[in-house]
Amino acid sequence: MKKFLFSITLIFLIIKEIHAHVDHYQKYNYLEYELFRNNKLIGYHIYKFTRNNGSLVIDNEVSFKITKLGVDLYKYYARGIESYKNGVFSSFNSETKQNKKEKYVNIEVDPIDKNLIIDGSSFKGKVDKDTIIGTWWNHEIVQKKAQISAVSGRIIEQKVEFKGKEEVKIGDKVYKTLRFNFSSSDPSLSKDKKLNTDIWYEEDTFLWVKAAFDKTGYWEYRLKKVK
Repeated sequence: MKKFLFSITLIFLIIKEIHAHVDHYQKYNYLEYELFRNNKLIGYHIYKFTRNNGSLVIDNEVSFKITKLGVDLYKYYARGIESYKNGVFSSFNSETKQNKKEKYVNIEVDPIDKNLIIDGSSFKGKVDKDTIIGTWWNHEIVQKKAQISAVSGRIIEQKVEFKGKEEVKIGDKVYKTLRFNFSSSDPSLSKDKKLNTDIWYEEDTFLWVKAAFDKTGYWEYRLKKVK
């Protein structure tokens, strides 16, 4: 119980410090991550930030493939566009191809109540405006009760637990980080749909440094380049 209360208190203090605003990331123009499965490099995830007269557009691209004996067993490619105006979310669109299966999600803001209207391959409907897109770069996700799948629009109710401060070494650089675990709060979900991901954010900048999860292998996203 004491550990739980400590986690909630620390998360609250962290959120208060960053003001839960995307402008906190205004110094970043480009983030690149390498994607590993069982410690083997299989792909990349890139974010490109464009700013113009109060607008912010994040173009993100993910690509990886799993091969065995020179044969492609699984191929994945996704591209999404996330938009903000004066620091407030305005839209999101993505298309994903998993082998031969295609998925998509389009999200816009209702002009009257400001809630989110979702048209996705797994969910269509309206959700509370406090729900966030699960694109991970924005540290604001640690305070949310639910995230929206950036692949299909599925609503993922989540529990967030602060695991502690850790030093993470990537290449020759050591990052002082805050580690969080994101897990599904719905126990009825099938194992393949349950969220159980660890995320590391740099303590001083709240830059996303690393992510890891187990799903038919051990997967890691590791920060490679920042501009």
